[in-house]
Amino acid sequence: MARRHKPRRGSLGFSPRKRSARALPRVRSWALAPTKAPAIEGFAGFKVGMTHAFLVDYRKRSTTAGQELSVPVTVVEVPPMRAVGARIYARNPYGKRVVAEVWGENPVQEIGRRISPHPPSSPEARLAFGHAAGEDVRLIVHTQPHLITGVSSKTPEIFEVRVAGDQFEDRRAFALTAVGTEVSVDQLTAEGQFLDVIGVTKGFGFQGHIQRWGVKLQPRKNSKHRRMIGTLGPHNPSFVTYRVPQAGQTGYHRRTQLNMRVLKVVRDPRTDPITPAGGFPHYGEVRSACIVLHGSLPGPAKRLLRFRTPMRARVSTVEKVDLRYFSTRSKQGA
Repeated sequence: MARRHKPRRGSLGFSPRKRSARALPRVRSWALAPTKAPAIEGFAGFKVGMTHAFLVDYRKRSTTAGQELSVPVTVVEVPPMRAVGARIYARNPYGKRVVAEVWGENPVQEIGRRISPHPPSSPEARLAFGHAAGEDVRLIVHTQPHLITGVSSKTPEIFEVRVAGDQFEDRRAFALTAVGTEVSVDQLTAEGQFLDVIGVTKGFGFQGHIQRWGVKLQPRKNSKHRRMIGTLGPHNPSFVTYRVPQAGQTGYHRRTQLNMRVLKVVRDPRTDPITPAGGFPHYGEVRSACIVLHGSLPGPAKRLLRFRTPMRARVSTVEKVDLRYFSTRSKQGA
């Protein structure tokens, strides 16, 4: 138990520290974005790396508000995604179920590495989709890693993205129109806005008590072990509670970071260079559209991150950030 002069080691806020089932995180809930016009609520991008930038502090409650300061930034490459299908969900006593589905033509051959070829829907199926009733509309999209060079795997990831909007009929028509087209990050966010970022952290495998929780070493003359805790707890209750620091999985956890601010959107890196001299470590050169976010993001370079509209937005109106310098100096070391 934590005491004043012996604070608790490790945060229980991240428990259970279990291993993520897969590298592509799942979005479990979507924000009810107050948008009247239909729009997508999510996107995905590949983490590139970090650098620093000089900007005017936009945080009004900060002690450095209005002053120029250096901040860490993360670059994420966001090539356009392709919408291959759409689904309408309706709720019944067993949860949400698909009531209508439509697939379009997909000229990208790499999608065959992920799923078997899916024929496009007939005109009758598209007509039935346009009249189906439900409450949730989602686009089936996949990434296009063949457009970038920083990631060696060219197998696309396929997932669903919710379509937001005031009227269900507008969302359904938007999804039906978007099937078979490319979706860019401009349809989700803009400079100055906030995003929630969902990713999987770096994995470190099975680690002991000291590494995993930061507890103190046992005294040198301890008769048993030095890198262990002193006790697993009292006799009653007769089980080990989750509060006791123990060895186990460290890293490769699914984490969500709320309200990450988009500082810059680069649509063409050839006209607006963003790659440092020598390229980003473990990634290389950025060759397609990318976004720059304030702060660090979970996971190593090349890992796919998912974005969504913020669930707990604190600021209703946002302004464009006064970004005065973006570092492209070499990150390759001395």
